[in-house]
Amino acid sequence: MAKALTFKLRGPDVLTLELASVLSADAWYEFKPLFTIVHANLRARKAGNGGEEMLRLRAYDKLQNLVQQGRVEKNGKSYRGVVAALAALTEHMAADHCETLLRKAKIQATAAAAAE
Repeated sequence: MAKALTFKLRGPDVLTLELASVLSADAWYEFKPLFTIVHANLRARKAGNGGEEMLRLRAYDKLQNLVQQGRVEKNGKSYRGVVAALAALTEHMAADHCETLLRKAKIQATAAAAAE
């Protein structure tokens, strides 16, 4: 009896990608206006799930992580992205997502070959 393989495919972190996209513009944002823009963009993409307050907490946490990594500058309560660092981050996240898709395809091909 063959055991079914399960593989949960997770897409790229759309919240981090959206934060990086908005912060790539050379402008300073306070958190509230930044979140308003990010939330509107996510809702337009139908990707803002989980409720606004939870999304706000996740966005703030991810923003602080980006500050700690040196990808975003913080001056008082304002934030501005380091364009080169954010571009490298989005490129890395896209590469990781492609690698995950390739791994899934390989697993499915192996499972299909074993089932024959």
